Amino acid sequence: MNYASITALMTIESSFIPFPSEVVIPPAVYVASEPTSALCATGNYPVDVALIVLFGTIGAMLGAVINYLLSMWLGRPIIYKFADSRVGHLLLLSSEKVQKAENYFNDHGKVSTFIGRLIPGIRQLISIPAGLAKMHFGQFMLYTFLGAFIWNTVLALLGYIAHGQADLINQYSHELSIIILAL
Repeated sequence: MNYASITALMTIESSFIPFPSEVVIPPAVYVASEPTSALCATGNYPVDVALIVLFGTIGAMLGAVINYLLSMWLGRPIIYKFADSRVGHLLLLSSEKVQKAENYFNDHGKVSTFIGRLIPGIRQLISIPAGLAKMHFGQFMLYTFLGAFIWNTVLALLGYIAHGQADLINQYSHELSIIILAL
């Protein structure tokens, strides 16, 4: 667990590749909060919680920029055609999902880029309608940063709270693994 892997995984999460941020930030914070970890034999934390949130947010922004630029460059017909392609379906995309994200963007305006970062299912796709609408890049980056930062902070808090429940997690780790795998 390091900052580069956190950034890379969060970049993947925020692009059109389906990958949940819930399996990146909370476990990283859990490990960072564990002073007796094998990684922490010196008593120093291998990663800092605040930096986990920061690098997770940077990764989320990179993935969002990928979607934004691709959708702006390719345009609406190609984005919808790709969403309905075999590859698009493998990535859990469909024209209905893209249309839903575009409608959400059109209904709520530019602030939907911020709000959309907090909504599962919309989070990965909200950059596409922003790119299709050619939203001002500076505003896009600001709203994306704020939304991703808040989301990653919430996930970090969950990881920190989970650390306090280590005995309970260890007791039910097998069941939790099955639930996480199913999700």
